Amino acid sequence: MADIIIGRQQIFDQKLNVCAYELLFRGNDFNLNYKDDAAKATQQVITDTILELGLNTIVGPHKAFINFTTQNILDKTPLHLPKDRIVIEVLENVEIDSRIIANLKELSELGYIIALDDFVFSEMWTPLVEFADIIKLDILEMGELKTRELINRLKPYNVQLLAEKVETYAEYRYLVELGCDYFQGFFFNKPNTVSGKRMSVNQATAIQLLNTANNPDVEFEDMTKIISLDVGLSYKLLHYINSAFFALPNKISSIGHAISYLGLKEMRRWINILMLASLSSKPEAVMQNALIRGKMCEELAGLTGNKSGDFFLIGILSNLDSLLDVPLDEALNQLPLADEIVSAILHKEGLGGEALDCVISYERWDISSIAFKDVDQAIIGDTYIHSINWAKNVMGNIK
Repeated sequence: MADIIIGRQQIFDQKLNVCAYELLFRGNDFNLNYKDDAAKATQQVITDTILELGLNTIVGPHKAFINFTTQNILDKTPLHLPKDRIVIEVLENVEIDSRIIANLKELSELGYIIALDDFVFSEMWTPLVEFADIIKLDILEMGELKTRELINRLKPYNVQLLAEKVETYAEYRYLVELGCDYFQGFFFNKPNTVSGKRMSVNQATAIQLLNTANNPDVEFEDMTKIISLDVGLSYKLLHYINSAFFALPNKISSIGHAISYLGLKEMRRWINILMLASLSSKPEAVMQNALIRGKMCEELAGLTGNKSGDFFLIGILSNLDSLLDVPLDEALNQLPLADEIVSAILHKEGLGGEALDCVISYERWDISSIAFKDVDQAIIGDTYIHSINWAKNVMGNIK
């Protein structure tokens, strides 16, 4: 389980209300002085924000300014992201050429907000000013005189101005008078960090899911099978629905329900975001235990004639505390789960909770507590053995 660390700094409007956050890569995985590493750092910020912690957790209802490198723009990475929640911040070291201009113009026409970072007027950047929405001014670097000159030069253009690196009240006041719309800097607050745990996904499984989703004849059931067998994918899918831009009419009760709710288009979008992540091997023993719990809960429910898909979900999500190294209630609180599923996992309530309680008792070999409805203990034992063999087989097939 890798650590997530994302820096964020507030952006204020003229009335000093928070209107956005700039998200910043923090960590030692990538050297931002290298082009490839800088592009990967942006991808990591995106995947951690969307898949792991959730946009709502990091920026609330506000927009997220995300730094994009030359490669990110050439790859059209922003197309995988919600245009109403992010701002494409074009870094000052982006190599401006006809392809970059064309891609950014396309994104602008699609409704994405374009911000130019640490802007300095030059012939190379002029084409971008024509359609940019926000221009960021490094007032610490330029000083007051050059800042005033640049703002005057930008007046003919239909752009909003964001003054960054504002360090004193006097600077804030003269920038307001000059017409700056937004402000960022140590005078308001220093960047802080948001941390969490990153859940890994089996690379082969993710690729299998990508191939399945892009099959013209794909059925929702095909994707449900793949995702249900991987607790990492299940967690990320539920987190994706809850974290960003979906107004849920009802809480989610199964993976199939989640996929049906999103629809094929949004599922493909989610899978594309997923593929940006640095995929690595899952901790096998913990993952296998989650699958055993899911399968056994499902089979116990089946013995009573209940074939609802939520029993498998209850089983695999009951192991989230081990996977994320956080309290179970905290992990579940981040997901858009139906109340009965949360109650089953946390309080062992309802038929799903009884099944889970039986499974956990069997894991611990608590003989006096191994009971589920009128099912014979010998049959419960057979179900456990069958679930172990099934989980081993699944793990062997997705390595």
